[in-house]
Amino acid sequence: MSVVNSVQQTVAVTWLNLKTLRERLASAGVAIAGLAGVVAVLVAVLSISEGFRAALELSGAEDIAMVMRGGSTDEMSSGVDQDGTRVIGDAPGVARDAAGPMISPELFVVVDVPMRTTGTPANVPFRGVGPRAREFREHFRITEGRNFSPGLNELIVGAGAAKQFLGLEVGKKVQFGSTTWDVVGHFEDDGSISESEIWTDVTVLQNVYRRGNSYQSVRAKLESPAALQTLKDSLSSDPRVNVNARTEREFYSQQSEIMRNLVTTIGTAIALLMGIGAIFAALNTMYSAVAARTREIATLRALGFGAVPVLTSVLAEALILGALGGVVGALVAYFAFNGYTANTLNWASFSQITFAFTVTPRLMVMGIIYALILALIGGLLPGIRAARLPITAGLREL
Repeated sequence: MSVVNSVQQTVAVTWLNLKTLRERLASAGVAIAGLAGVVAVLVAVLSISEGFRAALELSGAEDIAMVMRGGSTDEMSSGVDQDGTRVIGDAPGVARDAAGPMISPELFVVVDVPMRTTGTPANVPFRGVGPRAREFREHFRITEGRNFSPGLNELIVGAGAAKQFLGLEVGKKVQFGSTTWDVVGHFEDDGSISESEIWTDVTVLQNVYRRGNSYQSVRAKLESPAALQTLKDSLSSDPRVNVNARTEREFYSQQSEIMRNLVTTIGTAIALLMGIGAIFAALNTMYSAVAARTREIATLRALGFGAVPVLTSVLAEALILGALGGVVGALVAYFAFNGYTANTLNWASFSQITFAFTVTPRLMVMGIIYALILALIGGLLPGIRAARLPITAGLREL
């Protein structure tokens, strides 16, 4: 059989299959629904990982260095004293302007705040910052109220934290430890991790938590991304400090790694288990299609149609069902979950982080491809059965 003839036969048989699809809408609908469910769950779960990554890794910049105590992997376990802060500010590679070295020494603690959904307390990051902290958050803006006043027990709350936790509305008073704080403003930072935090004046926070003149980390604006190595070489050779420096992006990428791996593993396991069920639904649909068309297939074979076109037509129908299920599932995941705000534990700092489910085009395409693979597997055995169907067995039913 020539290639052209084989293609013509395949098109003819596939078209005949699709014309009779209306007679099998119930079973086809089950297969489409099953595949759509698998894709929706897979894309939704992986969108958690994508949202978490966006909130952390994409928050960082390549020209900002995070300087912390040597050996520290997170701010909670770090510590930099006032003298160390001055050494960092004077180090080569750090950008300067009329106000001096462009650094932001910051203090990081966690406080208990009740969650809106359950009312149970959760760890929320409480960050003490200086006057230059806003310069290190490119998209920072006050959305309600005003900024805190230096020296006073005032705080501002990130948009994510305000949405997920109770009692953080502007004008409210909150009790952290033995100190009462006034909530004077809310802020946004383009969905970054900062929106999961509460901010106040670093000097006030040092006094309340009896931290003296110590900080947890120092952000340093670099003269250029290439200046990071210069800064690292200078600090590593200075006996007055024991610190390490990395870019903000690298720091947040490491922070998000545990959660991303966990979610990806769980999501993949769920998708594989649900995929088995979807394969059986596809198998049932395609076997029903083959059984309903036994006489037609036998007649086509008697007229000279080859086994390969018959097999290909069954697989083509399965792939069409898979594409429909994949597209439906991807769209359901997008409209139901994209942008949905939630919070979870940041395993690196053991504090809550607010993030938005992020259904990206890449995840949607991945889900559709997965549906096509499941459909192909589900259509393979029925296709082989149709191709091997004895002509005499089918003609007996005429």
